[in-house]
Amino acid sequence: MKDKGIHHISIISGDPQVNADFYVKTLGLRMVLKTVNQDDPGTYHLFYANGEGQPGSSITFFPWSMAMPAKPGTGRVSTVSFTVPEGSCDFWIDRFAGKDVRFDSPINRFGKKVLPFYDPDGLKLELIEDKKSEAIPAWDGSTVPAEFSIRGFWGSNLQLTRFSETVDILREVMGFQQTEENDHEILLTTESNLGHSIIIEKAEEPKTGTSGTGYVHHIAFRAKDEDDLKEMRQKVIDMGLSPTQLIDRHVFMSVYFQTPGGVLFEIATDGPGYKSVAESEEEMGKKLFLPPWLEPRRDLIEKRLQPVNV
Repeated sequence: MKDKGIHHISIISGDPQVNADFYVKTLGLRMVLKTVNQDDPGTYHLFYANGEGQPGSSITFFPWSMAMPAKPGTGRVSTVSFTVPEGSCDFWIDRFAGKDVRFDSPINRFGKKVLPFYDPDGLKLELIEDKKSEAIPAWDGSTVPAEFSIRGFWGSNLQLTRFSETVDILREVMGFQQTEENDHEILLTTESNLGHSIIIEKAEEPKTGTSGTGYVHHIAFRAKDEDDLKEMRQKVIDMGLSPTQLIDRHVFMSVYFQTPGGVLFEIATDGPGYKSVAESEEEMGKKLFLPPWLEPRRDLIEKRLQPVNV
């Protein structure tokens, strides 16, 4: 369970430069990969993570400047939560107030202090104070002081009407254990320091939402390597679901499948990682990476893309 949990979370956003400014300059994350959407090479796929680009720390975006805002609904990821050291929330409240970031008053949930806030596209985010985060080194290139900086994911909330099947998938395939439950929520956890928690929000009635900016496209969970990925894929099949074949994303191998609750799940390998496609550790995320089959079209693709600077 120490190497299980969330791998990455991918979201639809608006303007790519606004997105980069918020996640790098305001939140202090590192752009670890700048590439294109392999299904739509005329648009970006941007990856932000902690300094090492560890599994469990990367939030990724498909920016479409002309997309309309998403409308909330059930059967989707409702909240993305980052982990910060204990005692950090007061710093972040002052920072958000000074940068006109929309945020709500802190709350306590499952024994943790939680600061809800929103990105420029209305995506609901949280900072959660967790002592576990102190085991993750801070990035010395961050715009945020090390003692308060985001270290990666704490977890994510899924809002579901059909939740029992998703709980089974998280337990039997993804390596989570159900640890707490109340009338409205189920908490599942692993022993990882990052991406270790999923909260199932029990929705009483289905609500139809729409895709758009601020919409979580999918959530990915960790597989140790390709053999582990194949074993997890077979477990998904044994549960009567239909995962894709293995897909090479160059920085990881993955499979996708739709859950009965409505959320698109991915399983992704821990390696080879973001450093594997960078010219050097220092250059990670700075140059546009293209998979080999798109490299001959680099000039055309770069002309179509809006420049993004961090």
